[in-house]
Amino acid sequence: MIYAEILAGGIGKRMGNVNMPKQYLLLNDKPIIIHTIEKFLLFPDFNKILVVVPKDWITYTKDIINKHIGASEKIVVVEGGSDRNESIMNGIKYIEQTFGVFEDDYIVTHDSVRPFLTHRIIKENIEAVQQYKAVDTVIEAIDTIIESENGELISNIPRRDYMYQGQTPQSFHINTLVKHYRSLSEEEKTVLTDACKITLLLGEDVKIVKGELFNIKITTPYDLKVANAIIRESIAND
Repeated sequence: MIYAEILAGGIGKRMGNVNMPKQYLLLNDKPIIIHTIEKFLLFPDFNKILVVVPKDWITYTKDIINKHIGASEKIVVVEGGSDRNESIMNGIKYIEQTFGVFEDDYIVTHDSVRPFLTHRIIKENIEAVQQYKAVDTVIEAIDTIIESENGELISNIPRRDYMYQGQTPQSFHINTLVKHYRSLSEEEKTVLTDACKITLLLGEDVKIVKGELFNIKITTPYDLKVANAIIRESIAND
C-alpha cells in the first residue's frame, strides 16, 4: 500500500504574532493545509492520507476538512509528536495498528505548508521510492552556500554545482525507515531531525527527485505574500 503523510505538527513561531499555527492561516480564503490535502486527494495511488497535527488542533483540523473537502474515508487525522521524525513515526504507528505494515508498503511525507507541489513531483516520488527505498525532493542551489561552524567565520564554501536545497515530499519504504529509526539512540534522535539523513547515514541510497522553485514552504509573513501572488497568477492564467 502507498500512504501519504501530511506533516502539520508545528506551531509556526516564525510567522509572527498570529493566533493559530501557520498551516491554518488562509491562502486565497482557504487554509493552507486544505490546499495541500487537496493535491494529494487528486492522486489516486494513495490508500490513505494521514494528516498529522498537534493534539490541541485535532478537532479543528477535522472541522475544516469537513467544511472545505467534506467527508472522506481516505483522510485520517493523527496526533503529532514532539518533533518531525516523531510525527512521522506516529503516522506509521497508526498504519501499523490499523492495517499492519507489510514489505510492499511505502509512505510519502510532505510539509503541510508546501501547497504548490505538483502531480509530477508526487508521481516521481512514488516511482523512485519503490526502487530506492528513500527519496528526497530537491532543487539546485542558486546561491553560493556558506558553511560556518561558529556563526561568525566562514569554515567552508562548498562547490555550488554540488549543492541542492531540500524540499518535500520525502518518501520511504516503511519497514526500512522504521528499522533505521529504532536503531538510533535517544541522543541521535534529537540530533538527526531529517529522516532522509537518518537513512543516508545508515547506509541507504537516497534518490533525488527534482522539485520546483515554486514548491515553497510558507513559514514567514513574506512567504505568505509570495504564496498569495502565486495563487493569483494561477487564477489569472486559468
